[in-house]
Amino acid sequence: MNPKTRQYLREYKWSNILAMLKNNLKEPKICTERFQHKLVVITGATSGIGYATARKYASQGANLLCVNRNLQRSERLKAELEKEFRISCEFRIADLSKLSEIFRVSQELSELEQPIDVLIHNAGIYLTKRELTAEGYDKVFVVHYLASFMMNYLLMEKLKAQSRARIIMVGSEGHRFAVWGLRLDDLNWEKRRYTGLQSYGSAKTAQLLSTLSFSELFRGSGVTINTMHPGAVKSATGQDNGPLYRWFKRNLLDRGLKAPETSAEALYYLGVSQEVEGLSGKFFNLTSLEEPAPPALDREMAKQLWTKTLKLTRLHTFGVQI
Repeated sequence: MNPKTRQYLREYKWSNILAMLKNNLKEPKICTERFQHKLVVITGATSGIGYATARKYASQGANLLCVNRNLQRSERLKAELEKEFRISCEFRIADLSKLSEIFRVSQELSELEQPIDVLIHNAGIYLTKRELTAEGYDKVFVVHYLASFMMNYLLMEKLKAQSRARIIMVGSEGHRFAVWGLRLDDLNWEKRRYTGLQSYGSAKTAQLLSTLSFSELFRGSGVTINTMHPGAVKSATGQDNGPLYRWFKRNLLDRGLKAPETSAEALYYLGVSQEVEGLSGKFFNLTSLEEPAPPALDREMAKQLWTKTLKLTRLHTFGVQI
């Protein structure tokens, strides 16, 4: 058990749960400002929320650079958006469950001559059974947390030099599944029984904790970083599971969900609207400010996680000074 369990229990508030339930019923605020000729980087842009978000930004004149796994889908997305919206849509192919590929694509982004105006970490995965990456890490933890951490860390100097950028992490109210917080001694689920919800919740809690840490590092630089829950919308997450889960998702889970365009509107608002200019280190339920669960607000844990993460990502093996 996490030694901080008692602390978290004292910090839980019913008012925050009620606020979450209320916010779940709200529609996102709409931003009508154009984003002409700006560069937006989106991970996981070939389906679901990422695809809808790519179309939204392209429709407002933004140029795109998408980081995807699938070459053919990326080529189709590029052709579609460039033809329909007359913008530039480039892509990089990378498997964000592999540290070497995360490092490679992050280095490529850091070497871009043009500024990155908005960076959206959207790529995600949900697994009902524990699956390890080539490096031996829990795959859900890598895709949702280590990938975004490495990209943010390796792009930090470029973004600071720009004097302005917005980073948006597509998080989840699912971070609340990690009720007792992170187990830094068992991030790989070797000492506990693995469940999809708890693994997902832990990864999303880690993501929120890193938002706090990066926000401190970006303070005064003009770069902001925030996390948002994309709402109860249909997405492709979970398609890597077995046929029983896919049937359950398609026929039961997805039926009451909204279209991913709802999330796209929120991601556009958070990336462009002047109403959130300068806000950093925050958690949004779509576009409503919200307080996360206590384990995701633990700054002491955030510092410990930062140190642990620098070791897990093995950045020193890629020649990065940490």
